[in-house]
Formats: sequence, C-alpha cells, structure tokens
Amino acid sequence: MANMTRRLIIVIKQLTLLMLLALPSAIAVASMPTIELPASGLSPRQVAVVFIEGDLLSEKIAQYYQSARNIPLENIVSISFDPEQQVVDPGVFAVQKKVIDAKLGENIQAYALAWAQPYRVGCMSMSAAFTLGYDVAYCAVGCKLTRTTAYYHSGSVKPYADFGIRPTMLLAADNLDQAKALIDRGVAADDTQPFGRAFLLATSDQARSVRKRFFSEVQQTFGDRFDVQVLEQDTIENKSDVLFYFTGAQSVEGLDTLKFLSGAMADHLTSYGGMLTDSGQMSAMRWLEAGATGSYGTAIEPCAFVQKFPNPLLAMWHYASGSTLMEAYWKSVHMPGQGNFIGEPLAAPFRGYRLQRVGRALRIHSPVLRTGRYQVYTNDFGIERMRKVHLVNAMQPYIELWPPYSGHYRLERAR
Repeated sequence: MANMTRRLIIVIKQLTLLMLLALPSAIAVASMPTIELPASGLSPRQVAVVFIEGDLLSEKIAQYYQSARNIPLENIVSISFDPEQQVVDPGVFAVQKKVIDAKLGENIQAYALAWAQPYRVGCMSMSAAFTLGYDVAYCAVGCKLTRTTAYYHSGSVKPYADFGIRPTMLLAADNLDQAKALIDRGVAADDTQPFGRAFLLATSDQARSVRKRFFSEVQQTFGDRFDVQVLEQDTIENKSDVLFYFTGAQSVEGLDTLKFLSGAMADHLTSYGGMLTDSGQMSAMRWLEAGATGSYGTAIEPCAFVQKFPNPLLAMWHYASGSTLMEAYWKSVHMPGQGNFIGEPLAAPFRGYRLQRVGRALRIHSPVLRTGRYQVYTNDFGIERMRKVHLVNAMQPYIELWPPYSGHYRLERAR
C-alpha cells in the first residue's frame, strides 16, 4: 500500500511538471523565440566515427550513424584492424591510432567506434585505449587499483581541448539491424526529458553489489525526479519505462520482460561484461539487445573495486543535466582503463528546453540550467546585445523573458 501511495505521488508530481513545462505549441507558435542553451555536451560535428577497413558490417554501421546523426563526412575514417580478433597488439594499435589522429582536426572531441570486436588492446579495453592512449598505468595485474582520469566528474564539454583525451564509445552490435535499432533509440531519446524509472539492485551476490553504498544518495537526490526503486533482490521482471538499471551479477535474468525508454542506461557489475563477443559471463551487449541505449562492462579482470565501474549517482546526475550518454557514463567511472563503454554516444534526453507563459513573461525551463548566474543575449538584425543577467536557483529554476521579445536568445553561464 505504501509503495502504491508513493507511486501515486510521483505520478501527480510528473503530471504537474508536464503542465509546467508546457510544450512550445501551448503558446502561439508565431511568437515563439528560439533559445540557444549553454553548451552541456558534445555535438555531432565534434565526433569522429571509426570503422574497420574491409569489414562490411562495420562500414555500414558507420554510414548509418553518419546519416542518422548528420555527422560531417570528413569525420568518418577507417582503421586497419583484424575483425576476427578479440585483442589488438599494442604496437599495431599505436601505429593505427597515430594514422587516425593525423586525419582529424582539433575540433574532434570524441570517438564512436563502429564495431563490437576487437574489444581490447593489450591489457586495456578498446574504448579506454582509444580515449587515453595505450598506457599500462591503466592496467592491473591482480587486484590492484589503476590510474584515474581527470575527466571523472568534470564539467568539461570539450574533453580534448581541456584534457587531451577523446572519450570513446563502441556502437556494438552483432548485425546491422541491431545497430540501426540502437542508433534509432539514441536519436529518438533526444530532448524527451522522460519521467523514467530507476532500478538499483543490491543482489545476493555481495561482491558484485559494492555499488549499493551509493543507492541511498541516489534516492535522496533523484527521488522527486524519477521513480527510484532501491531493491534487495536478484532481478526484476515485467517492468516498463525503465530509464536506469544498475545491478551486480554474473548474468541478469528477465531482460526480455522489460521495456526500456529510449536513452536508457543499464549495466551489471561483473568481471567480464566488457568481453563483448566471447565472455563466459553475460556480455554488456545483452543490455543493448534488450532495448537499453548504453551500457558498460570490463574486458579484463577488475576485481570488485567500485572505482572501476559506473557510479550511478554521477552517471544519472550528468545525464540529467544535459550531457550525452557517452559523457555521462565516462564521467562516472574513476578508473576506466579496463572497461568498455558501449551504446549510442550522442543520446541526450535531457538537453533541451520548454517555454511557459506566465502573464506577459516567458519562462525558460531546462535541465541544462543549473544553479548560478546566466547572461542572456539577444540577436536581432545581426546585432547581438546582452539583455540581462539572471540568477537560477532552487526557488526559481528558470530564466524569465519579458517583452519586447527577441526572435533569438543565447544563454551563457556567467563566470
């Protein structure tokens, strides 16, 4: 009964917020200005898509992704790997990576890799090697901690410019239909601002449930925004509107009974989920096949160090603040050298805005607007002027515009 009451309260809150964040069509379309939000994440022009030369599936995935995300053609490059191998020799990788980097400009901030195999470079995961360069400091022999990354929980929206790294995610799929479905889910997720459900499971596998230390804080932070369910059980079944699912187990049952929202994140903490194509445990790819849009798994034995896996609190926070799926996932892992990030990199469900008319004023509501001061610029007839500085806080989580209205506004976080 208590659970039903809690769900009812959440539904009422969601309906209230939907009314508050009225879609632009609720106001006369002809009078609607366009809003340029502060940068909260990567754009398609900043992503390079890499495919394996001579691998037809990899090439087709890259082509479909380029078209679906309108990525500039010059950002599509090939690399010479053997698609039949799971592991790339570090020396071969270093040569091929240097060739790739030479083809790309300084504007490229991230990589999308159009394959599931090979998934490893020496003692590093493929996504980590592409991001950080091959470096044994990110490896571990036995149960040891590894080098951390400055990108962890950072506010950077230009990781290559800020840290000299390009976060990487694999568009991992067994066939073209699966790849297309994954990419389509990512595109469909954009600016949906979903009221999804988050499932955080502390399973009977104690070693693989080390992330439960974060669960109470996740519930405190996001309990009013999502339907957060912290459960002590091994699996869930017959659930809909799943947006987040974090658990710990060698294998997860019941995935075929779940309905994931577009843009969903889901992963299971275990040793070899990042061995994408030949793991003796459940591959992280099973999450994508079940309908999730992003996942994570380690390709080399990590031991149960929580730093080597996504922190649910940080992943959800960055995602819900307008970051892309790739950025949110990467910023949640402190020691990513052994893990593969897989999914549709540019999915951004919480990047966007809604306008609400209140009397003569228009209020801009957006998850991108965090607490702080914002400069509002107008651009009329090619002349840009700063209109006003606004303070956004918990009591007024919006920016208010007053007549006379401009046709275009640009918001910039004041330093």
